[in-house]
Amino acid sequence: MEHLSLLLNDIRKALPGLDLREDEPMAEHCSFKIGGPAAAMALPRSAEELEELCAHLRAAGVRPLLIGNGTNILPPDEGLGRFVIATCPGVGRVEASGDSLTADCGATLAAAAMAAAEAGLTGLEFSHGIPGSVGGGVIMNAGAYGGELKDAVARTEYLDEDLVRRTVAGPEHEFSYRHSVFSGRTVVLLRTRFVLAPGDRDAIHGKMRELAARRRASQPLEMPSAGSTFKRPAGGYASALIDQAGLRGFSIGGARVSEKHAGFVVNAGGATCADVLRLMEHIQKTVYARSGIELEPEVLVLGR
Repeated sequence: MEHLSLLLNDIRKALPGLDLREDEPMAEHCSFKIGGPAAAMALPRSAEELEELCAHLRAAGVRPLLIGNGTNILPPDEGLGRFVIATCPGVGRVEASGDSLTADCGATLAAAAMAAAEAGLTGLEFSHGIPGSVGGGVIMNAGAYGGELKDAVARTEYLDEDLVRRTVAGPEHEFSYRHSVFSGRTVVLLRTRFVLAPGDRDAIHGKMRELAARRRASQPLEMPSAGSTFKRPAGGYASALIDQAGLRGFSIGGARVSEKHAGFVVNAGGATCADVLRLMEHIQKTVYARSGIELEPEVLVLGR
């Protein structure tokens, strides 16, 4: 597309050194290992470069799709005719100071948890095994093993829909289960500050090792997936409902309900987006017919 080529040339002149790619396979940027090419993709090296890139795109009338570590997305097989910005790992600065930790949006939650542990700060141990980025984690209030980011997040800097730099603090995040004030909005998170508590480094690392072992024992980490496929319904667990419906190990094409954890749909080999969607729909219909409970997807299906 001539318009796209002109845009990319302009960006290269304005931001020399920016990693800018055309027809970049989305399968290489998501944990499902699924998806056709994005029309263009940029991988900025800092929050400042991310902000400048967004300004150039806005001036050109282009609204980009931002992804972090790609662990909660399902891209379409035919690809995306969009400009995608991947913030991980380039926008990944993490700094500890006193009882707080500040992390850029593209830092992995694992890196943030490890930096906190090294600084002798407790409160992020639960997030060490969550494969996503800080930005994505804040947007969906990621959690595991009884912890949620809402328990530690103090302040988030972001660009609003008009690319105006803004800040929310404390309760302004409006955190709830897998939700925040940013959910469903086209904003650009820049960085988040966590307030933590002093702790014993050895004890913190020990807790992280314990949770990592529990995760390895119960989840199919050796297979491509997007983590938990469905949100936890009121009064129960999606994995239990799927198991009770007799769907453990059920497959469509290359997509399969994990035998290890029924809450995970995995890419068992050569799965397509269409396979995963058909399997998700079958799970929802079967579980509803058996229990009357509607499962809501946790994975974000792109292109819809």
